[in-house]
Amino acid sequence: MSVPESICLLRLSALGDVTHMLPIVHTLRRHWPQTRLTWVIGKFEARLVGDLPDVEFITFDKRAGWRGYHDLHRQLAGRHFDVACIMQVALRANLASLAVRAPVRIGFDRARAKDGHGLFVNQRIMPGPGEHVIEGFFGFLRAAGLSAREWCWDLPIPDEARNWAAAQCPPDRPVLLLSPCSSHPQRNWRAEHYAHVADHAARRHGLRVILCGGPSPAERAMGDAITAAITGEPPLDLIGKDTLKRFLALLERACALISPDSGPAHMAICTGTPVIGLYAASNPVRSGPYNSRQWCVDRYDAAARKFLGKPAAALPWGRKLEFPGVMDLIEPEAVTERLDALMAWRTAQGEA
Repeated sequence: MSVPESICLLRLSALGDVTHMLPIVHTLRRHWPQTRLTWVIGKFEARLVGDLPDVEFITFDKRAGWRGYHDLHRQLAGRHFDVACIMQVALRANLASLAVRAPVRIGFDRARAKDGHGLFVNQRIMPGPGEHVIEGFFGFLRAAGLSAREWCWDLPIPDEARNWAAAQCPPDRPVLLLSPCSSHPQRNWRAEHYAHVADHAARRHGLRVILCGGPSPAERAMGDAITAAITGEPPLDLIGKDTLKRFLALLERACALISPDSGPAHMAICTGTPVIGLYAASNPVRSGPYNSRQWCVDRYDAAARKFLGKPAAALPWGRKLEFPGVMDLIEPEAVTERLDALMAWRTAQGEA
């Protein structure tokens, strides 16, 4: 396949997977700079990446119902692309892809496809059993004829966000961020466990603990419960007070982030911030923070054996184990051990 004049990437959500797309975009921009690049993306997710240079963003509002599809068709009316990469298999994304006109429509392999995905594509990427999500995304570039890889997650962070973050973080103490909630409630850890880790972080390492999260009632309740259970120094509570860009600026100033499988766990890679990921409901080999998987607490295999009676290796790749109580398999001591190891590693690296 010759270098296409135009490519349309369709990946609507969620924040984690949108972050996984950054190496794909940077690879295209560096190796095919003459190719016009368009990204069809969710309206909320565009707040995170929509200021990337040299990329045209077309937003889709999933909350608008059928009007969202109509608006997408209107935005793309009369447009044609050489290649469309349909990089999401949910029915919503499959239907949205009908607005993208291209003779080459690349989709996932059969093992990863669902919701009739194969009806909306005419080429498939190569199967990738055992691949991380990012590796699967690079499969689309290979299918389009580009084998290069740029492991780059650069995102613009405005001065306003950095100034705000500087005002929150004490310059004389290292910061530990806790982002305790996923949008999937069964991936969330217990508040008292977070409190145990926060107390350990402050007492053992002198860390200033900052709580982060969105404005939802569930996140507010989690933050209140963590604060109430902390016995030592109260955390700085920024839940509902930051934005996506402000959170990135906080990550720049943090020595580590503790989080379940969620968007923030993946956003941290944009700033090079290590993540102690809490994984039992999902597999960190597939969807862990890409450059921090060595710091994750992994109880996915234990969850598979407890709730399904079989090892993780016997499950379909990507199977979620979102059962009540699954996150209780993660012991607070396992998380503090990872934090201790991470802080020792930072000391060995000469980092404050």
